[in-house]
This record gives sequence, structure tokens and C-alpha cells, in this order.
Amino acid sequence: MALILLRHGEPEVSRGVCYGQSDITAHIPRQDELEQLLSRLNRPVARLHTSPLRRCRELAEELAPMLGLEVEADPRLCEIDFGRWEMKRWDDIPRAEIDLWAEDIEGARPHGGECVAQLVQRVSIYLTAIANDQGDVLAVSHLGVARAMAAALGHADPYELKLDFGDFLTFETDQMT
Repeated sequence: MALILLRHGEPEVSRGVCYGQSDITAHIPRQDELEQLLSRLNRPVARLHTSPLRRCRELAEELAPMLGLEVEADPRLCEIDFGRWEMKRWDDIPRAEIDLWAEDIEGARPHGGECVAQLVQRVSIYLTAIANDQGDVLAVSHLGVARAMAAALGHADPYELKLDFGDFLTFETDQMT
């Protein structure tokens, strides 16, 4: 089994805004672009999971009929909760708070939301739950979740992971057991 994580499209929010678990919309590719995306998977998927946030759920709902699958929303696939930083411009967040977060990226939560370690724990529970599923899983989710998966699976420099909007990466079964 493999978990294929697809990052949602570009969010419909001003650049420079912290949006974490804010339920905003995102660009949905045209039908032909979705078909091209799915052709790059090079493997069939047995299940379609999604973050319940609109920017992921709406993309998953467009993909579901193309894959012949039902959408299964899972809150463990939500982006990190940035608490009182949600929907604020990064430039408007007090520098001292950002510095506190940077000093302890895994444990600090100066925003009052989730710390990165909590996100990694949440994602680890999801990975454990699907590790023995039959067939590959396509999960529409977020960059923070992809990084948390990489951290949970012991990848080097997981918080430096890059994943463009509308792109995907694959975590193989042997990484999850």
C-alpha cells in the first residue's frame, strides 16, 4: 500500500496571510488538468481521503467521479491550527511570537493553536490507521500535513519539504510500518 498525498490548489486568499485551518476556497483545476494530474499517478487508488477543509474537500469531490470512489473526509488530514494567527498577515504577527515559534518549531505554540508536535502526532495516528489498508490511498491535504508525515516517517529535514499546489508525493507502505 502507498499513501499518495495531493496538495490542494492555490488558496483564494491574499499572499502573505496565515490561513492554517481557516476554511477558505482554492483554485480547482479544469477537467482536462485533473485528468492530466491523475494520469501522472501511474497506479490505481482504492480509497480517496481528504481534509474536511473546503480547499481540499472540493478538489476531492471533483476527483471522486473520475476515480469511481467515494470521498472520505478525515479531520486528521487538516492543516495545523494557527490559533489567533489565523487569517492575519504574517507581517502583522508580533515578531516576538514568531521568534518564540522559530526557537522551538516542534513544541512552541505562541499563537494558542496546535504545536507542530501535536500535528505530527495527529498525522501519525492517521498513518497507523491506514497502514494495513488494502490498495493505495489518495489523500487530498496540505503542505503542513505532508511535512508532518515526513517527520513521522523519519525523513531527513521534513520541515524543508517542498510540495507545490496541486502536486503530489508518495509515501510507500514500508515507510509506514
